[in-house]
Amino acid sequence: MSDPKKNDDSDYETTGHSWDGIKEYNKPLPRWWVTVFYITIIWGIGYSIAYPAWPGIRTATAGVMGWSTRANVAAEIEAQEAALAPINDRLASVELSQIATDPDLNGFAQNAGGAVFRTWCAQCHGSGAAGAKGYPNLLDDDWLWGGTMEDIHTTITHGIRNTDDPDARYSEMPAFGRDGLLEREQIGQVVNYVLDLAGEAPQDPSQVSAGATVFADNCAACHGEDGTGDRMQGAPNLTDAIWLYGGDYASLHETVTNARFGVMPNWNTRLSEAEIRAVASYVHGLGGGEMSE
Repeated sequence: MSDPKKNDDSDYETTGHSWDGIKEYNKPLPRWWVTVFYITIIWGIGYSIAYPAWPGIRTATAGVMGWSTRANVAAEIEAQEAALAPINDRLASVELSQIATDPDLNGFAQNAGGAVFRTWCAQCHGSGAAGAKGYPNLLDDDWLWGGTMEDIHTTITHGIRNTDDPDARYSEMPAFGRDGLLEREQIGQVVNYVLDLAGEAPQDPSQVSAGATVFADNCAACHGEDGTGDRMQGAPNLTDAIWLYGGDYASLHETVTNARFGVMPNWNTRLSEAEIRAVASYVHGLGGGEMSE
């Protein structure tokens, strides 16, 4: 046990520990430090009473001040929405074709639409809108359902093949293989024909001629006799080598055999009309938008 004793050079006791002749003082903390320490304790107790502090099972104590970061954010959002209400009302009420001709409205729509896109659309179409396998590239001019402002607005509003909106765009490609509509040999033939139609090398050129007959009998009703598609049905153009699910032999064989059934949600229950118009304007302005007829 250490033996506290007076230091020869001062009135302070030592702890009795010594290292290489160096003695350890047993000095009290400075009075200012002790004062500040007790002040922080008092301040901490007061803070926990005044502001949310102690966690509970579902929420923290509210505090007698009633202060809430969530409430502050909600108030700021409400104030921002009130400030933007006039231009949002204009955006929601004008003809779609007039948005691009109004510099102020178009600038607002592009900025607001970009924010909406990054929040709700980028998960599928990518942050740069270039799409991915099964999710359309919005930068090119290849549109399944049309690329005018009106077409894009309708697609965003009602979605595609969802079960929540009776006005959703709807088309369904038959599963020619899975449902026994075509034999495996016929599927191989029509896939080779489609590859040739798109200007790509068929896996078996000898099957192209027979594939043309299979195509005319089973596929032309939707994709057109020349394979250029039909936007009214969402039937893709098969001649441009732009593929939603892949354009190699295996991918096309899978598409014909089991079909594809991509779904896009309807956004009219989650976004306001102004937000839908803003993101429609944003997508239309990415480079592939078309003029209204």
